[in-house]
Amino acid sequence: MDNIFSKFSLAGKVAIVTGSTRGIGQGIAIGLAQAGADIFGVGRSDHEETKKEIEALGRRYEYLQISVAAEGADDLIVEKALEAYGKIDILVNAAGITRRYMAIDVEKKDWQDVLDVNLTALFFLCQKVARVFIKQGGGGKIINIGSMTSFQGGIKVIPYTASKAAVRMISMHMCNEWAQYGIHVNCIAPGYIETDMTAAMRSEPHRMAETAPRIPMTRWGKPQDLAGAAIFLASDASDYVNGFTIAVDGGFLAKS
Repeated sequence: MDNIFSKFSLAGKVAIVTGSTRGIGQGIAIGLAQAGADIFGVGRSDHEETKKEIEALGRRYEYLQISVAAEGADDLIVEKALEAYGKIDILVNAAGITRRYMAIDVEKKDWQDVLDVNLTALFFLCQKVARVFIKQGGGGKIINIGSMTSFQGGIKVIPYTASKAAVRMISMHMCNEWAQYGIHVNCIAPGYIETDMTAAMRSEPHRMAETAPRIPMTRWGKPQDLAGAAIFLASDASDYVNGFTIAVDGGFLAKS
């Protein structure tokens, strides 16, 4: 029997990570590199910090600056990743946006912008990478980033809630269809994480007063708190885990 610790190694693996320049995507990209993976990052902002961290680990890092919702982005991401590395083993869909309005005030453009990035772009990149996995013949790992709003309603983020609830469900659906090819599709549902996206919420004292007592571990998470779950789901250690959503939330969903 193989040593269980060896099953967590990502040595020789290539991972596409969207949203890799900051926040959760950056934390996961660096974590996967720490476990041995080479990274193909995708994002819209400056990537020098991510590049420096990953290359300091002795891992290779390539980057494509593009919005995942741009026309043809899914094809270009896959094309450039294959051009750089010759294969793809792991896809992490961490790119995401939100719009903070009460449901009564949401406009159609806000709704559509969020769904275009968080749901539509995610699905079609999953589809394109799954086709590569099938062609390669060795299966692969897809990790989609959900949210606590994959399980509960939230406040003031209804387009985000709609997108993240759907991400959880389509990941289950993709598992049902693609497991036969050795493709694993799982989600991570982060809790309250200190990122640029949550800065607006963290600036509202009443919202902080509401959330802080609800977290059993009594703190907000940091992007690197997601790395362990991502390494597990990307590695051979999770080979019998499929179609599931792991909450990394400090116990938030466990508290009534």
